[in-house]
Amino acid sequence: MDVASTTTENIVEVLDRILEFTERRKEILSRNIFDRRTVGFVPRDLPSAEFAHCITRALTEHLCRKRLLFCDTPHVRFESNGKFQTEPVPDEEAMELLNENQNRYLQCQIRKLSENLLNNRIAAELLRQVKSGPASVR
Repeated sequence: MDVASTTTENIVEVLDRILEFTERRKEILSRNIFDRRTVGFVPRDLPSAEFAHCITRALTEHLCRKRLLFCDTPHVRFESNGKFQTEPVPDEEAMELLNENQNRYLQCQIRKLSENLLNNRIAAELLRQVKSGPASVR
């Protein structure tokens, strides 16, 4: 087994999942902005801390045992084909803001979108560097 090749494949897999997660989260956060005036609307979000914990555990396992192991949580489930499922959860903090102050609610959603975009761009850049090889990393 070529450890360098396996490591690269594992890192690519992790970064691909981060990219997919951030794309899904962007859609949900955008809906929170567009649907805010809909009767009965409840803002939702993907469980970012839960997902980050899954990724951290997988990378820790990789560092310790040279294997990538993704463990399911209540709202994040991994499949054997490299796919995963995430369940949006109600965002209680956003709901309070929505009921109290529309401007603060929008600011909160925009902040979350900005943070999510930054995470997406970092993962995309790391993926680009990993795929282009060590010569491009300085």
